[in-house]
Amino acid sequence: MHISGRLDAAAPDPALDLIEKVRRMPVPVLGLVPQRHLEDWDAFGLNTGTHNGVLDTCEVSISYTLWRNPDNLDDPVNLAEFDDECRASLDREVPWERPAWLLERVHRMRFPLLWEAVTTHWRAEPREYDAVEARLVSHVNHILMNGYRETRVRGELPGDLDSPVDERHVEHGLTVLVNGYERVGVRIDTDPDVYGVGVALDNGSTVTAVVPREELRFVELAFATRRL
Repeated sequence: MHISGRLDAAAPDPALDLIEKVRRMPVPVLGLVPQRHLEDWDAFGLNTGTHNGVLDTCEVSISYTLWRNPDNLDDPVNLAEFDDECRASLDREVPWERPAWLLERVHRMRFPLLWEAVTTHWRAEPREYDAVEARLVSHVNHILMNGYRETRVRGELPGDLDSPVDERHVEHGLTVLVNGYERVGVRIDTDPDVYGVGVALDNGSTVTAVVPREELRFVELAFATRRL
């Protein structure tokens, strides 16, 4: 979520409207099962498409705050890595009152975020590139392109991703828990920076998850329906 300009202290939280739109997803939205090291705080992303004015495709992503030491949230191990400029920006005081929800967002920027870690995708009439293999490839490359720009992207914006994954990197036959039941899924375990899994669901939707390898030890890659 990008916030710019000066906001009145009483300005409404734009996330509330986003949540209402997410609730209109034609199929259940999935997230990771509740777990100690991850905090789910309604950090949704939403992309939709229409055909002749009717919802045709919908994609909902969920981001999570990572707590490396959930027993002591003040432990410095929980902090994200910043350069001096970014840290100074977070510490800067402004001479006006800001909305409480904005202050919370700024505070959360101090901690690692598993950005768009889980994505549920639905299309009214699925096409070849809506298969779980293609969706997982797209999700992995999306995270690499946006989260690893300094090390994996060459050239000016939007740039070219170095060593993107493709469907040749997809491994089949993985067992993944979805709402407590074992499902056959796929994974990508070849990229040096991230690890990804995906499952095709009975309602025609897919769910994929992509997690940085350096944080993988803190994450249980099992899915559950996300209450909205």
